[in-house]
Amino acid sequence: MNEIKCPHCGTVFTIDEADYASLVQQVRTVEFENELHERLAEAEKAKNAEIKLAETKVAQQAQAAAARKDAEIQRLKNEIEGAGTAQALEMAKAAQEAQKALGGKDSQIERLKAELKGADTAQALAIEKVGKEVQKAVTEKDAEIQRLKTELDKACTTQELALTKAVSAVQQQLDHAENKLALQEVEQKVTEGALKESHSKEIAVKDDLIERLKDLKAKLSVKLLGEDLEQHCDTEFNRMRALAFPNAEFGKDNDASGGTKGDYVFRDFNDDGVEYISIMFEMKNESDDSSNKKRNSDFFAKLDKDRREKGCEYAVLVSMLEEDSELYTGITDVSHKYPKMFVVRPQFFLTIVALLRNAAQGTIVVRAELEQVKKQNIDITNFEAELDGFKSAFGKNYDLAKRKFDAAIKDIDIAIDRLQRVKDALLGSENNLRLANDKANALTVKKLTRGNETMMTKFAELEPPPESGAA
Repeated sequence: MNEIKCPHCGTVFTIDEADYASLVQQVRTVEFENELHERLAEAEKAKNAEIKLAETKVAQQAQAAAARKDAEIQRLKNEIEGAGTAQALEMAKAAQEAQKALGGKDSQIERLKAELKGADTAQALAIEKVGKEVQKAVTEKDAEIQRLKTELDKACTTQELALTKAVSAVQQQLDHAENKLALQEVEQKVTEGALKESHSKEIAVKDDLIERLKDLKAKLSVKLLGEDLEQHCDTEFNRMRALAFPNAEFGKDNDASGGTKGDYVFRDFNDDGVEYISIMFEMKNESDDSSNKKRNSDFFAKLDKDRREKGCEYAVLVSMLEEDSELYTGITDVSHKYPKMFVVRPQFFLTIVALLRNAAQGTIVVRAELEQVKKQNIDITNFEAELDGFKSAFGKNYDLAKRKFDAAIKDIDIAIDRLQRVKDALLGSENNLRLANDKANALTVKKLTRGNETMMTKFAELEPPPESGAA
């Protein structure tokens, strides 16, 4: 039973576990919906900001293009005005030169007329000739003046054509700039429409993703519990085994000799059968309505212990715990707490396996050389072990033979001692027999009867009497 206190009136009332779990689920659902709306509002704000930024950028580009066109028009106008001024100066200079030439000819004519007046009749022909030359010169000058006027008219016409052409070019550039500005406005509108459509699609995709995540969360909270999570990882791996992990081994850890065991062990080998990567896996999950919530860090020490005992290089915790934590959102490296350890969500199970496998493939050559060196060391160790075994067996046999040899020598020494004692006893018996024989040889009747009167009498009676003749 759980007690809940009303924040308004302070009343405390008791509810059972089912009602408490229902209230917790409702609170979590409301928080999730609020967070969802906040994120959608943030996405809408970001979309509006991007549209305003795009509009500002297009407006700035249009203003810059208009400013460039205005500067170009002003430059062309300045060039036209400069060209007109130069043409006027050339025309004034030509007029001055023609006027100067006419003034010179008039002076010459007046001088010749004065000379004619002061000359005699004999010089009439010469004067007439000079007059014709002067007239000819005047005609030539008139023709020259007419030619200069014609050239001046032609130059004016050319200048007008050039001015008209320049104005036409400027007008064309203005029309092009206006068309380009109109095109940019159309492109801006199209871009804004595309941005709006793109953001609408993104929002729709995000909505769909949110719905799918909700559905996935609902399914995972029911499906991926305990053995189901292990079965899920095993199924996902077997689906990709033939394609991505042809030489790998992935199975349950059934060795509990150290007191504990992990859930699964992954090992991959190269074509020569040399292991180049190994991973210890632990799968953890719990129901959403569970009152005793676990943390991922609660399982780090056991997982590291299992990794070390089973000789694995990496440790990976596939976890659905702490769903609201922003730390465990995908693949999390916790090697700052325990070496070579990662925490992943179930959807990143194959990803972490592939990443670690690909990272370890670069060390295959080094591991093969290390394995070769290990085999050589093992051969040397085996040779030394066999040599030590031979020495031990030889020493045992030597000790056994030596003990038996020493026992035989000891038995021989004992036998020699016993025979020596027999010899000494025999020699002592011979001595005694010799002494007994000497004693027997030295024994006489006299010795036996010495001091025994009775025996002396008996033996005296047995002796024959002495003969008289002999006497």
